[in-house]
Amino acid sequence: MTDTYTALVNQPMGRKIARALGLPQPAALRRYEPGQNLVDGSVLVLGDGPAAEESAEMLLGWGLEVRRQPGDDDLYGAVIACYDGVGTPADLSATTVALGSVQRQLGPSARVITVFRDPSGTAEPAVRAARRGVEGLTRSLAHEMRRGGTANGLVLGENTALSVPGAAGALRFLLSAKSAFVSGQFIPVITDGGTVPQDWDQPLAGKVAVVTGAARGIGAAIAATLHRDGATIVGVDVPAAGEALAGVVNSLSGTALQLDITAPSAGETILRHCAERHGRLDVVVHNAGITRDRKLANMDASRWDSVIAVNIEAQLAMNRTFLAAAGQGVDGQAVVGRDGLHIASLASTSGIAGNTGQTNYAASKAGVMGMVAATAGLMDPSAPAGGSDGSSVEGTSTPHGTINAVAPGFIETEMTAKMPRATREVARRLNSLQQGGLPVDVAEAVAFLVSDAAGGTTGSTLRVCGQGMMGA
Repeated sequence: MTDTYTALVNQPMGRKIARALGLPQPAALRRYEPGQNLVDGSVLVLGDGPAAEESAEMLLGWGLEVRRQPGDDDLYGAVIACYDGVGTPADLSATTVALGSVQRQLGPSARVITVFRDPSGTAEPAVRAARRGVEGLTRSLAHEMRRGGTANGLVLGENTALSVPGAAGALRFLLSAKSAFVSGQFIPVITDGGTVPQDWDQPLAGKVAVVTGAARGIGAAIAATLHRDGATIVGVDVPAAGEALAGVVNSLSGTALQLDITAPSAGETILRHCAERHGRLDVVVHNAGITRDRKLANMDASRWDSVIAVNIEAQLAMNRTFLAAAGQGVDGQAVVGRDGLHIASLASTSGIAGNTGQTNYAASKAGVMGMVAATAGLMDPSAPAGGSDGSSVEGTSTPHGTINAVAPGFIETEMTAKMPRATREVARRLNSLQQGGLPVDVAEAVAFLVSDAAGGTTGSTLRVCGQGMMGA
């Protein structure tokens, strides 16, 4: 679905009219293309803690131009503001004032990333207050960014260095054009897990990835993006979508599996398909979902039960099967790859903010976020201990891997295209970027979270909503 208004105001005459009338002026976002620069322009690193030195060294290693002090004539593609050493709210001042002084020197689609430690990692009131203060200033700054710029936070565990692979992967994702529709959000890096890919443009090389609901829309975009990043795709969808599914996976040189994911044997069917056709399974993306909207006063059991069954109960059942296979294999043979199993589930901002007529959908998507947080405790995100398949940590039966959720906001899909025109137009503007996201924006977040570079992040939900609260 084309956003005609955004296209119009990015033309000279349309921009002039919008400015004169005080209308929203959403910018054309810089999105990822293979081979493009990680950042357009230099990167300013602010702060005095260890993270500042670690990030500067990392950025130089990536071939970026790094500044440690603001310059009056500099134009920045990104600013990294490090608050990892703050001990009281008064400590926020120097870095924040310096950050504010360069806001007018940020280029189009610029990135601001704050780095700080997890507030829950301390019981000291002043320290926790300072860390929560960074959350508040980051969210507010995200509302103030212009020309397609975003502001996000990277939250380090109490003893986690910014230099560990999982933190490096999160920093690179937030700097890149892959995070175009992510703003006002925080990525926690709670462990030292993760590995740096040999090729940042092919972080999923050699992986086998299952994507449910892959026949169209966001699912098809996820499949295409994972394939672009090097994965072999197994597309799953209901038999009624068989023709569309075949078209998607054939274009990606993958395999198709027509399946009702609510069937009790769905997880086992997927595992056996992967074992027989590809010899392994590394990534699972639970994208399949349905809506059966009605206000609660008009909701019947069939509408409620069907949404819960597809959107959350099926995921719970399949995950139990996958985790058992990660620890024990299938028919005595390892299926999960040596780097473990990485799972991503599609939630929704409806599960966070609610939405009229979507009590069933919101319940299912909030359930997804709860499932992800709890399931993370059943998996060990640390690097495997060198076993032949790496699917469980040495000396334990705990499966190795990560699980996270992605919560889209308003995304330009077939579903949102069916909304009344006025409602759709308002929904597009109800976020800091003043436009709807694209399916590829969701896919980029998923691709990051299922990569080994995100191995330090698990049990979290990343919103892809342009800093809005409108449900998908």
